[in-house]
Amino acid sequence: MKALVLKGLAAGLAMLAAGAATAQYPERPITMIVPFPPGGVTDTVARPIADALGRELGQTVVVENKAGAGGAIGTGEAARAKPDGYTILMMLSSISILPEADKVLGRKSAYDTTDFKPIARITADPTVLVVPAKSPWQTVDDFIQAAREKPGDMDYGSSGIYGSMHVPMAMLEKNAGIKMTHVPYTGAGPAVAALLGGQVDAISTGPSSILQHIKAGTVRPLAHWGDKTVQALPDVPSLKSAGYDVQFVQWSGIFVPKDVPDEVVKRLRTAANKVANDLEVQAKVQAAGSPIEYLDADDFQAYWDADDAVLRQAVRDIGKVE
Repeated sequence: MKALVLKGLAAGLAMLAAGAATAQYPERPITMIVPFPPGGVTDTVARPIADALGRELGQTVVVENKAGAGGAIGTGEAARAKPDGYTILMMLSSISILPEADKVLGRKSAYDTTDFKPIARITADPTVLVVPAKSPWQTVDDFIQAAREKPGDMDYGSSGIYGSMHVPMAMLEKNAGIKMTHVPYTGAGPAVAALLGGQVDAISTGPSSILQHIKAGTVRPLAHWGDKTVQALPDVPSLKSAGYDVQFVQWSGIFVPKDVPDEVVKRLRTAANKVANDLEVQAKVQAAGSPIEYLDADDFQAYWDADDAVLRQAVRDIGKVE
């Protein structure tokens, strides 16, 4: 009987100690993994968010770029991190694409989406269909008609196979019943350069990476993959409004490993909410090219579940690409 009492007392003390530890979170700097090189869309969003989270949490949030394999290396490292809240992840919608692509290619994935809990969605930008300003296509219908007349003759550039510039174009091909030639590059920058240089006929990319060229008049936006007006491009129609039932949003969000304690998750959610509603932070993220489109964890999870299903199906539709 005495042994049982002592055992119960020890368990109770352990629970109290664990509760005290999470209540004091954070007690040291936090690492935010960005699984892409410095200067990309995720990185430019992550840095002002990390600075603001640090001020809100009372500890420095250090951005670490862990690039490689289209984001899989850094995301896998975040999935395997100690689940104590001191390693968090800023990742794009490609978090759903990468493990499905690995499955299609018959190789082991560095992580799965079930390895994470969402904290908050920060931005959500539909990609934009862009062609050279000198091209003959003035509308998306002009573009689709030309592709139908010459199957495989028109080509589009992307940041790589199954990437966030490839998948939306593949979705459009299937929905519109057209066939184009996919030309993968080593990143978004080279793909944009190829469009500007006339090496490809079109690309699909986020507004932030092409807006300066649209304003300069060197490229023409024909449509976007969103379901509402794009703030930076109010005159550009959606593909849905043009009769093509496709949608693709390049969103960014904050995640933690799945076993992070609920108390820590709650602390991060509260901080993320305050940061996302701070006018100064909103202005900084807007200046980086993407307005904040905040969703708290529960709404983000529901949004992610629906988007995950669409993106995984899109990858299966593309199939194995060597």
